Amino acid sequence: MAELQGNVLVGQSGGPTSVINASVAGIVAEALNHECIEEIYGGLNGVLGILQEDLIDLASESQQQIRALRHTPGAALGTCRYKLKKQQDFERVLEVFKAHNIRYFFYIGGNDSQDTADKISKLAQEQNYELRVIGVPKTIDNDLPVTDHCPGYGSAVKYLATTVREIACDNEAMGQGDLVSIVEAMGRSAGWIAAGAALAKRKDHPHDPPHIILLPEVAFNQEKVLEEVRRVLKREKYCLIVVAEGLVDADGNYLAADASTDAFGHARLGGAGDALGEIIEAGIPGVKVRVARPGLIQRSAAHLASKADSDEAFLAGQAAVRAAINGETDKMVTLLRGESDHYTCETGLAPLGEIANGIKKLPLDWINEDGVSMNFQFLRYVQPLIQGENTLPYDNGVPVFARLEKHRADKTLPAYEV
Repeated sequence: MAELQGNVLVGQSGGPTSVINASVAGIVAEALNHECIEEIYGGLNGVLGILQEDLIDLASESQQQIRALRHTPGAALGTCRYKLKKQQDFERVLEVFKAHNIRYFFYIGGNDSQDTADKISKLAQEQNYELRVIGVPKTIDNDLPVTDHCPGYGSAVKYLATTVREIACDNEAMGQGDLVSIVEAMGRSAGWIAAGAALAKRKDHPHDPPHIILLPEVAFNQEKVLEEVRRVLKREKYCLIVVAEGLVDADGNYLAADASTDAFGHARLGGAGDALGEIIEAGIPGVKVRVARPGLIQRSAAHLASKADSDEAFLAGQAAVRAAINGETDKMVTLLRGESDHYTCETGLAPLGEIANGIKKLPLDWINEDGVSMNFQFLRYVQPLIQGENTLPYDNGVPVFARLEKHRADKTLPAYEV
């Protein structure tokens, strides 16, 4: 296929991760190697920045700062949860692309973001505007279909497993057979993050915390959970529970959810730990319950990011550019696990249509029969994803992260109301 001459636009969408910026660094580093790419733009705050023609010149940024993105949490370009719904929104996106000769569009995000990328690509095709669109996976939830795992997930579970070990030390000192600690993990529709807390267990120490893991894939049974807590407290000085925020009962009702929804129609979650704590205090008189909600720390703890995760996020960004240069479009980069016993990871491609709005659940056969612990199959899957640590620069004892100058590209179109 003939080389396509033009400019690159990259955007970030949805909740950040501790490695999402590594994918931006990969895209920029690879794009600079190809003469057919003239300019490299970043859209501020995802599609919102595109609608408002709020673009920055990434090629003019210091290469030192671009490299520093590899260990910087958050979304350096800014992000959003804005959903393109109106036809005029899609038309405006294409108008901005044409005004800046955008021929390569890379969108880093999760399920909803890949749906957005897919729709933008289809509109370009309808209008005969030559555009190559490649999605780059991102989500700590690890629930994107097709790909073996998602950048961001390994770092999130590395942090959570570490936190469980640290809390366990505290609980061991304080517990007298009457202490229940609850850690609420992110995870709307799938229990990948909560399950990852199982990494805190030492090999051949099955009674190590977390003693109970509650997942969206296993319907919440109040009496069964109370019985499990009683059983653990008879044996241990404390009981440590990890609960996914998306825990549901047999009827599919969340244990805790806000009545409001986000821009994509998803229920606003949070509070499963507190709700569970109230159930345990009422059901087992005399116990003391403590609830920890790491919240945003799960996705922003770059000081505990997995080097394997960061490297793969960078690799995914590079692969996206190479795929587009080679003529691919309407695809998302996937991570493929090698078949040998020694863990390796390569990239592949999958149609955006197979990714958009899909959910990959935790396999039920990776959960033990008790429904509250993980088996060796899951541990074999997740262990390689948390390996290695990034070396962060420090200043006066605290980490130093990238700070982009964000030189704005010239606006050529009228203002647009969103």
